[in-house]
Amino acid sequence: MSEVSPEDFTAINESVREWIRTRVVPREREIADNDAMPDDLRQQAKEMGLFGFAIPQEWGGLGLDLAQDVELAMELGYTSLAVRSMFGTNNGIAGQVLVNYGTDEQKTQWLEKIASGEVVASFALTEPGAGSNPAGLRTKAVEQDNGDWILDGEKCFITNAESADLFVAFARTRPADANGPGIAVFLVPADTAGLTVAPHDEKMGQQGAWTSNVAFSGVRVPASAVVGGDVDAGYRAAMTSLARGRVHISGLAVGAAQRALDESLRHVAVATQGGTPIGDFQLVQAHIADMQIGVMAGRALARDAAAKWVSEEDRRIAPSAAKLFCTEMVGQVADKAVQVHGGSGYMREMPVERIYRDVRLLRLYEGTSEIQRLIIGGGLVKQAKKEAAK
Repeated sequence: MSEVSPEDFTAINESVREWIRTRVVPREREIADNDAMPDDLRQQAKEMGLFGFAIPQEWGGLGLDLAQDVELAMELGYTSLAVRSMFGTNNGIAGQVLVNYGTDEQKTQWLEKIASGEVVASFALTEPGAGSNPAGLRTKAVEQDNGDWILDGEKCFITNAESADLFVAFARTRPADANGPGIAVFLVPADTAGLTVAPHDEKMGQQGAWTSNVAFSGVRVPASAVVGGDVDAGYRAAMTSLARGRVHISGLAVGAAQRALDESLRHVAVATQGGTPIGDFQLVQAHIADMQIGVMAGRALARDAAAKWVSEEDRRIAPSAAKLFCTEMVGQVADKAVQVHGGSGYMREMPVERIYRDVRLLRLYEGTSEIQRLIIGGGLVKQAKKEAAK
C-alpha cells in the first residue's frame, strides 16, 4: 500500500511535469555547456522534495512506491538526464540501501538529511575490475581489534562523488565462502581521512551529471558504519538496490524516448523538402510509427515491472526485462530522431543531438544489457529446471 494516494500523486507528478517543461527544458543547453547543474534548479528540486521522493515519509521523504516512482521517472527523463542524476542516488541505489538494510540508528542519523537534500549520498560499488557483477569486488575491509574497520581500494564512475557528503561503500571482508559472498557495505562520510575523490570525468553525454574515481586508502570507520550491522548484507543490498533502480531507469528511458518523438513530430510538421512538409513522406512516417510503438511498449513494460515489484511478484526478471528493453528502445528512438531531423539533427543546438548522446549510457549503468540478458535467461532456465525436477 503506497503512502501517497493516487490523487496526491497526480498533483505531485503534474507539478514536476510543469517544473521540467517550463523551468528545466529552457536551461538544457546551459547545463550541457557548463557541465554543471545551476544552483537555483538544485534549490528548487530540494524545495519540491525531489531529493527524497522515494524515501519513506517517516524519514522526511515523499514516500512514493516504485509504481509512482516510475511515473515520475518518465517526467524526469523528458529533459537533461543530469537533472535526475542530481538526486537520483539519494532516492535510488544509495538511499534504498539505508531504507532496506540500515539499523534504526543509521536511518535516524542519515535518512532525513538525505531526503531533504542536506546530504548527498553516493553509491560506491563499481571498480575498475568489477562493474555490473559485484562478485568481482576487490576493495577490502579489515576488522581491527577495537571493532573499527580499515577500507582500502579504488572505485570508478561514482555518480555525485564530488558533491557527496556520504558514501555508501561496498568492500570485501573475506573471500566468498559457504556462508556468503563476503561483501559488506559501509557508511563513510566524505570528510573521512584517507578518502579522496578525483576530478569528475569528461563523458560522451549527460553533461552536468558528475562521475569520479574514489580512492579509499587506510580509511577507518567504526563498527557502527556497517550497514545493518551485518557483514554479509552488502551483496544482497547491492543486488536489491540495483534491481529496483533498473525499473526506475526503464521509466527514465521512456521519458527520454517520448521527448525524442515529440521533438521529431514538431520538426517533421514544419520542415519542408521541395516545398512539401517532410512529415507527408511515407518513409518519415514509418520512422515516426516505429518510435511511437517503442515508446508505448516501453511505457507498458516499465509500468508492469513496477507493479510486479510493488506486489513482490517478481523482483528479479521483470526489472531486468524492463531495463533491457527500454534502454535499447530509447537508443533506437534517439537514432531515428536524428535521422528524421536530417543534417540538423547532428547539430549541437538540437535537443535530439543531446538525447542521442545522453541515452547511450542507459545501456551501461546499473547493469549492462548483456548482464540483463544473463539475469533473464539464467533465471528462466533455473525456474524451468525446478519445474522439471518436480
